[in-house]
Formats: sequence, C-alpha cells, structure tokens
Amino acid sequence: MNGAAYTAEALRPRRASANAHASGPAAPLGVAILCVAALALVWALASFVPAIHIKDAVALHDMTLLNRPRIESIGNFLVHLLDPSVFVVWGAALAAASLAQRRPRIAVAVVAVMGLAPLTAETLKPLLAQPHASVGGVHIGPASWPSGHATAATALVLSAILVAPARLRPLVAGLGAAFAAVIGAALLILSWHMPSDVLGGYLVGTLWMALAVAALRAADRRWPSPQRRAVPAA
Repeated sequence: MNGAAYTAEALRPRRASANAHASGPAAPLGVAILCVAALALVWALASFVPAIHIKDAVALHDMTLLNRPRIESIGNFLVHLLDPSVFVVWGAALAAASLAQRRPRIAVAVVAVMGLAPLTAETLKPLLAQPHASVGGVHIGPASWPSGHATAATALVLSAILVAPARLRPLVAGLGAAFAAVIGAALLILSWHMPSDVLGGYLVGTLWMALAVAALRAADRRWPSPQRRAVPAA
C-alpha cells in the first residue's frame, strides 16, 4: 500500500510536467511554421510549375460549370457575409462574448486574428501577383493570391471555436468547417478566385490563429489567470 502511494506521488510531478509541456506554446508555433511552409509551397507550385498552373485553371473552370441562378444567389449571399462591414460586426460580437465570459485575453486574440489575417491577405495580393492560366474563357486577375474571403472565413471560424465553451467546441468546429468549405466552393463557382487562392486563404487564417494560441498559452504560463480555462489546440 505504501509502495503504491509512493509510486503515485513520484508520478504526479511527471504528469504535471507533461501536461504543462502539452499546453505550452510549442505545438501551435509548430503549426504556424507548417502554415508558412505550406503557403510558400502552394504559391510556388501554382505560380511556377506549369502542370499545377494549368490544373489550377482547369479545376476553376470545372467548378464554374456548377453555377446556376439559384446557386449564384446563395453563393453571393454567403460570400457577402464576410464583407468588411459585416466582418467587423462578427469580430465585435465574438470579442463581446469573450469579455462576458471574463476572458479578456481571448477577446484580444480574436480582435488580432480577425484584423491581421485579412490584412495579411490583402497585403500579399499585389506583392505576389502572378498571371493565371485561363480555361474556357474563365479568367482571374493576377493579384488574387491568397483569397481574402477564404482568409476571413477561416479567421471567423477559428475565432468562434476559441470563444466557444469547451462543451460546444465540437459543434462549432463542425458547423464552422462546413461554412468555410461552402465559402471556398462559392468563390470558385462564382469565379472570384483560383483554387490555390482559396487554399492560401485557409492557410493565412490558420497561421494567425496558431500564433494567437501560442501567445495565449505563453501568457497563461507567465501570468496565470484566476479564471483560467483551457485554450484549444491550434
């Protein structure tokens, strides 16, 4: 009996150390690094590898064949939910929800992600502009990568997951993933963006949320909050 108690006591510090390591900033920082690498790879492949360059245009053309008046109407409605004026309302609502839960750090993270992610996308577009191939008369301008709407959708969804109570996160994540996927499909069907643009937007949004989660975990480790709650993994 005494031996079992001694073993439990010996293991407790190790478990605490392992949990502290698991909840630290290293994992989300690793995700951020992977996002940067993936962004560079997607842009380079779509811009400079002829086979991928053409397949990007072919995939866009195939998606535009799905367009119908009803689908176009729904797609435009959903995409306009991410217009700047509406997007600010989503961000304010999520920040207010965080403050109502007495989680000011989460509110700051949401504002940062939903502000910096779209800004990053809009900054990169002219800097990384490359002419796209055209198939079937479908043409996208050169300054389109990454998609600002795909970036905004990802930032919104991941921010909602961050704010949601733990018991609701799986539901919010499922609905959010469906929303982001539908936005991506709508951007292609409406011929607003290339497939590589949409993928780039997803990665930019994920990059900023990974950085935000890393910062939150580092802050919680350095200055534990009295109302500390688990920060979800990036």
